[in-house]
Amino acid sequence: MKFKNTVQRGSMRYIVFNENDAWYAAGLEFNIVESGSTPQEALLLLIEATTGYVESAKKIKARPSILNQKTDPEYEKMWANRQTRKPSAKKIFSFGELNIGQSLNRNLIPA
Repeated sequence: MKFKNTVQRGSMRYIVFNENDAWYAAGLEFNIVESGSTPQEALLLLIEATTGYVESAKKIKARPSILNQKTDPEYEKMWANRQTRKPSAKKIFSFGELNIGQSLNRNLIPA
């Protein structure tokens, strides 16, 4: 089976949104969600969590399936709505893709 993401390369879609006076950043393919008091804080925490997740996967020589999880339907719908510019019930600050580079060096770079 061929996977989109491996520990050497790939990308993760993300979406940053507001719900009930809190900001959330969701990493779709990894099913990681972080929260913060600002959208920037939530995104930074997501990047840090994602970096640790990929580094741990490398360290334990994990199978690629953990980097290619089935996306939560709520976040997948939010992503699809943003792609087609449909209005969303949640206030969306940002969305995009983060590259999983050959060498993370503790940083993920927005695509």
